[in-house]
Amino acid sequence: MGISQYIKEIGRGKDGARSLTGEQAADLMAQVLDGAVTDLEVGGFCLAMRIKGETPEEMAGFLDAVHHRLQQLPDHGCTTVVLPSYNGARKLPVLTPLLALLLAREGLPVLVHGTATEDRRVSSEAVLAALGIYASQSSEPLAAGKLAFVPTERLNAGLKRLLDVRRAVGLRNPAHSLVKLMNPCAGRALIVGNYTHPEYAVSMAQTFALTGAHALLLRGTEGEPVADARRIPQMEAFRAGERHLLQPAQEGPLTAMPDLPKSTDAASTAAYIRAVLDGALPVPPPIALQVEHILREVAHSTALHHVRPAHAL
Repeated sequence: MGISQYIKEIGRGKDGARSLTGEQAADLMAQVLDGAVTDLEVGGFCLAMRIKGETPEEMAGFLDAVHHRLQQLPDHGCTTVVLPSYNGARKLPVLTPLLALLLAREGLPVLVHGTATEDRRVSSEAVLAALGIYASQSSEPLAAGKLAFVPTERLNAGLKRLLDVRRAVGLRNPAHSLVKLMNPCAGRALIVGNYTHPEYAVSMAQTFALTGAHALLLRGTEGEPVADARRIPQMEAFRAGERHLLQPAQEGPLTAMPDLPKSTDAASTAAYIRAVLDGALPVPPPIALQVEHILREVAHSTALHHVRPAHAL
């Protein structure tokens, strides 16, 4: 065992590196997640992939290994909206909890999962805690209209360890994309994926298409899966991997800017979210539009599920 043979292939430099097959990628990631390789091998893998970049086939293989090892939420018969929250607030308040609560208010089961990847950013977990919503320890199915936050280590400890490599080397690795692509639910889910750089828009779209995912993809707010409150981003849906444009990007900023909190700290962000939910402040139009698109996609998924013949379920 070991992954040295794979590192030799992917670690030949930007121009000489060779891509792995899906099966090879799955085997590599399985060994990494299972803790069957040394820290040095893990570091070599992360740095080599950072230089080479991941192909959709490699990401599909990595995802296959991840999905076989996740402690998935039990199937409850409904479509769960999945919000991966890993970047947190940098210059703008993190409004992923607002999106989650708006969706739950519409009667959808909503799963937020994540972990802090940078100490200087304010996480969704911190904002949710300020709202009185704490990390879930339950293994019960997530009911309609309910919101749960699940830390990454509860889903898979090896995946959390891989994310933490960034703290040691200062660079992202495939795990930072995997957590935005994976389905932590045993049943139907709509994955709300997001990107910050255009190259990841391409790679994520290709991976969603290759894996037949049910997802919504947009350029989020500083790496979070919520639309920027200041302008409407392009939004695309993937239905069994088939790509559909839902919303073109708005040219220029909004005509009326939302009254966002001046600070990104958890208490200020939570107070703003309470004001929006209570109706004292309006929902930022891009986030309201994102909620509408998610509701339509969940309804589409539900309708498609009910018209399938029994043998296809």
